[in-house]
Amino acid sequence: MRKIVLTFGLISGAILSAMMLLTIPFQDQIGFDKGAIIGYTTMVLAFLMVFFGVKSYRDNVVGGTVTFGRAFKVGLLITAVASICYVATWEVIYYQLSPDFGDKYAAHAIEKAKESGATDAQIAAQTKQMTEFKEAYKNPLVNIAYTMLEPLPVGILFTLIMAWALSRKRRTDSEVV
Repeated sequence: MRKIVLTFGLISGAILSAMMLLTIPFQDQIGFDKGAIIGYTTMVLAFLMVFFGVKSYRDNVVGGTVTFGRAFKVGLLITAVASICYVATWEVIYYQLSPDFGDKYAAHAIEKAKESGATDAQIAAQTKQMTEFKEAYKNPLVNIAYTMLEPLPVGILFTLIMAWALSRKRRTDSEVV
């Protein structure tokens, strides 16, 4: 199981990390809103490795059938490896390649509030919230926690779906009447 989890988790993590690194030079042109769309689309594609990993485990390790619990465990471990790769890459990007991310993101959020017709009080509250966010985000543990919350829900959802799909008992041709 370890080999499958590491293989498919690292492939998924490499996809997530590569896309993040490829888009950094174009961050200003892409923008935060399109960047989120690109990021979550990449996560969906990367977490397809959960399917292939659980299927490989089912077909090559346990003889063609796997329980939901075991499939979920394998998928969750693949998701964890991929998410750790994602977080590690983000930490390098944030602290080394894009240390002004917090300022840019805060400016974007405040500008978005202004464009949406927010009142002066709402803009002031947004500004205060973004200042607090930037301060908190400088702490590596907070940064890691927030960053882990990006891919993890997507991966867990994929894991649930794939565990359900791959653990169901399939009827063979001899069972069909």
